[in-house]
Amino acid sequence: AEDDVATLIYTSGTTGPPKGVILSHRNLVAAASRATSSTNEDDVVLLFLPMAHSFARIAHQGSAFNGATVSLVSDVARVPEALQRTRPTYLPAVPRVYEKIHANTLGEIERAGGLRTTLGRWALRVGARVSAKRRAGERVSPLDVLQERVADRLVFAKVKQRLGGRLRMAVSGAAPLSLDVLEFFNSLGILVVEGYGLTETSSSLSVNQEDNFKLGTVGPPVVDCLVKLDADGEILVKSPTVFAGYHKDSDATAAAFTEDGWFRTGDVGEVDEDGFLKITDRKKDLIITAGGKNIAPQNIENALKVSRFVSQAVAIGDRRPYVTALITLDWDEVNASGRDAQELVQEIVDDVNRDRVRVEQVKRFAILPRDFTQEEGELTPTLKLRRRVVQEHFADEIEQLYT
Repeated sequence: AEDDVATLIYTSGTTGPPKGVILSHRNLVAAASRATSSTNEDDVVLLFLPMAHSFARIAHQGSAFNGATVSLVSDVARVPEALQRTRPTYLPAVPRVYEKIHANTLGEIERAGGLRTTLGRWALRVGARVSAKRRAGERVSPLDVLQERVADRLVFAKVKQRLGGRLRMAVSGAAPLSLDVLEFFNSLGILVVEGYGLTETSSSLSVNQEDNFKLGTVGPPVVDCLVKLDADGEILVKSPTVFAGYHKDSDATAAAFTEDGWFRTGDVGEVDEDGFLKITDRKKDLIITAGGKNIAPQNIENALKVSRFVSQAVAIGDRRPYVTALITLDWDEVNASGRDAQELVQEIVDDVNRDRVRVEQVKRFAILPRDFTQEEGELTPTLKLRRRVVQEHFADEIEQLYT
């Protein structure tokens, strides 16, 4: 029956112990049917996300509902091969995938040297200018079109070919993606948009569409999904996709809802005049400094990760006198640059600080000896940070930043 239990999906444990989310057949069908404007029967979807995650489930079930072909890849290392073999038209992925493509492309342009670097930088400027005009509804001149075609032949076509050459749309979910990375892909002529959902909403809440999107938002709510903001900015939801409760945890279930039945997402957001939702941070991730200032760490982290030299970044500062950062590096890029790592990161931090008010600026940082990994429990299967684990593993480095 519609309200029978269809599946139990456990939360990733980024903000506490994993909880078993009870999803009914009604929840799953509602989520899949609300993905109708994403894929169609002509699409080929490449799915390499772990199937224990709700984002992978809705990508799988929504594509099947719409009659799209789904190609499954169980080994992430084989994704480059699968992109060439299946040539997908639609790609659901997590931010880390898009961040790496962005960093690798910028790195290749810089390492090319001489005229090739100059041409690569010019192509990126052209793409950014023309795509910004299109998004703003401004006139694109014949000269713009000509320059864009040249830029495509010189730079963009190579990136598109690595993604199979047919990609018309890609969706990023499970964690926020930097606006710089979204604009980079848009300037290449590849539409990457963000969607939003939790395990508790069957991964369906809001999403940008191919013909109705705003970069930097997670789109308008899906059909029959009601969204409002609580007094503190927390996003509250009522929808047919909202779960039945947590498995054998009535206290946690009760705490997840308001008295009048709205689900508490735990995320803080804003809704613009056109109804597009923007996530500012998770309530539990917010840094509250010793001076009582609220700071969204993901904004700082995403700004740091825009650099091709930075692999991961974690902002620290809860109940501390100032904000610091743990940073891991892409050592291939750093070594190829011939720069001193400490000086290089200081320049990156200074650049990020330049546009921030004093309380949000990173005062000190530590370069960690290794990247964060799933094996050490620091990343979830969808590559989201487990902040608590990272802070436990690198407690000594954190304390040094406040000594």
